[in-house]
Amino acid sequence: MAVQVKKRLLTVEEYHKMGKAGILREKGIELINGEIIEKSPIGSKHAAVVNLLNEILFEKPGKEDAIISIQNPVQLSDLSEPEPDIAILKRTKDRYYYQLPKAKDALLVIEVADTSVEYDREIKLPLYAESGIPEFWLINLEENVIEVHREPMGNAYKFRELLRAGDVAEARGLELSIPVAEILI
Repeated sequence: MAVQVKKRLLTVEEYHKMGKAGILREKGIELINGEIIEKSPIGSKHAAVVNLLNEILFEKPGKEDAIISIQNPVQLSDLSEPEPDIAILKRTKDRYYYQLPKAKDALLVIEVADTSVEYDREIKLPLYAESGIPEFWLINLEENVIEVHREPMGNAYKFRELLRAGDVAEARGLELSIPVAEILI
């Protein structure tokens, strides 16, 4: 006979209360589908690409209308608050001082994946799509390719484009185009 195991899922509110009480460590975890998930350690390639993207995005025009958020939380639902490597957010006067950004505030989310490609594609991508994030880039360092996903439909994206060196990554709705060769070294 199979044993039925009950899980107690956490809400974002409970997760934050645990953080304020000092129960949770500050780095290396995120709330996904009501569960606290330990994130993969960040290696040198991953860190370098996130830093490089930060530099590139900082220099692009139109940044006055957006906030470039590096490895900070975005609340997708009552049960999920991932910390994408980069989120380009709608600018607010208070820069999200009084509350964390929500999915509706995100214009583009970028995950850089060295060892977490499957996790980002199979777990995070559906969450980003379900929450209505208009565009998601998965920078796949294992295969040296950028997967651009656009137009969320349910728990997937309607369009997927693979970009390699020689291509240009362009974000719709933003004045943003980056030669892939600048990102994938």
